[in-house]
Amino acid sequence: MITNMIVLLCLSALFPVLMGTEQLKSDFVRAKDCSDIYASGYHTSGVYTITTIDGPVQVYCEMVPGGEHWMVFLRRMNGEVNFYRPWRSYKWGFGNKEGEHWLGVEFLHQLTRRHQYRLRVDVEDFDGNKAYALYRSFSVSSEADGYRLYVSGFVNGGAGDSLSSHNGAKFSTYDKDQDNSGSNCAMTYFGGGFWYNSCFFASPTGYYLWEKEGRVMSNAVTWYYWKKNWYSLKSITMKIGRVK
Repeated sequence: MITNMIVLLCLSALFPVLMGTEQLKSDFVRAKDCSDIYASGYHTSGVYTITTIDGPVQVYCEMVPGGEHWMVFLRRMNGEVNFYRPWRSYKWGFGNKEGEHWLGVEFLHQLTRRHQYRLRVDVEDFDGNKAYALYRSFSVSSEADGYRLYVSGFVNGGAGDSLSSHNGAKFSTYDKDQDNSGSNCAMTYFGGGFWYNSCFFASPTGYYLWEKEGRVMSNAVTWYYWKKNWYSLKSITMKIGRVK
């Protein structure tokens, strides 16, 4: 009996090390998104695990001083991750949550069917200039409906509105063409998966170009109403925050 108690005490002491701090946090609160993480008292930006109907999923929560909290679903910053990927990759996500990644369009659907969310897009150029675009409403329909994008309520933070023209578009990849053009936008412009219309004013999953490689290609990481389609951005982040 005494031996068993000693073993249990030792395992209890090792439990945080074995499981990892962030895993313990999320298991304890059973968070459904970054709002739940924040409400539980964890105000440090980083990778946390949330609960979905498909099981646990790691997400990057950006905790902003003053009470705002966002869940990042797309980040481009250095070209370390290849975004020219097939449908399955965009459905379930890929990349490094602390760096470049795509969360997964299926998880966006699951999240936005349960709660109302707003969207913020942060952009930066190679001269250090920054801007943002805010949309008061953001949601994604089911796969049966093509993971259709619904976005509205634009607020200009200097970046301009490059996404409203994509409202109502289905999600497309090079191997699953659901856009509204006569061609496959993802294939034509060597872009990653996105809600292409015919074809785009925003291409955050496009080919990453370093400044030294030029600014003349329309298949790059672009946000048209800030830098047009021939300037490849240094970084772009798309993130959602729960409204209620």
